Amino acid sequence: MIVDAISYVLHMVFGTLLTGSVLYVALAVNPTAVAGDIQPDALKQVTGRLTTVSRSSAVVLFLTGGHQAGNFYSIEMLTGTFRGHLVLAMLVLWLVLTALVEIGSARLREGLDADKLREPAREARPFFRAGAVVAVLLLVDAGLLASPVAPY
Repeated sequence: MIVDAISYVLHMVFGTLLTGSVLYVALAVNPTAVAGDIQPDALKQVTGRLTTVSRSSAVVLFLTGGHQAGNFYSIEMLTGTFRGHLVLAMLVLWLVLTALVEIGSARLREGLDADKLREPAREARPFFRAGAVVAVLLLVDAGLLASPVAPY
């Protein structure tokens, strides 16, 4: 029982941390970089922290989500019910979000290492924007899963 509670809490904290971080970078940091209104070193730090959050979240979410799916869902429930489909959609969305963050961050790092700012921020922008859309979809998915009226 206590393991389940810890799993839920960690899953929610790391999911919130990741989605919030991606939304912040996509909506606040990257546009500032495209405008040239941020120092390259500061952008490098933000990008490094986003990558760290993304990678650590991927591990924690995989472990806690796997624990929850293994304990509360059968294969038949995952593949044959609305809630199961939401769980599987969440898994796919997390993988897509992690890939988008990795690609966007790599584009930024490559440009920053070449002492550029605006161009790599523009190149990373579509990945961070797509990541923001995926982050919102994940939050909607989580809200549906948390809803007591969601069909089973």
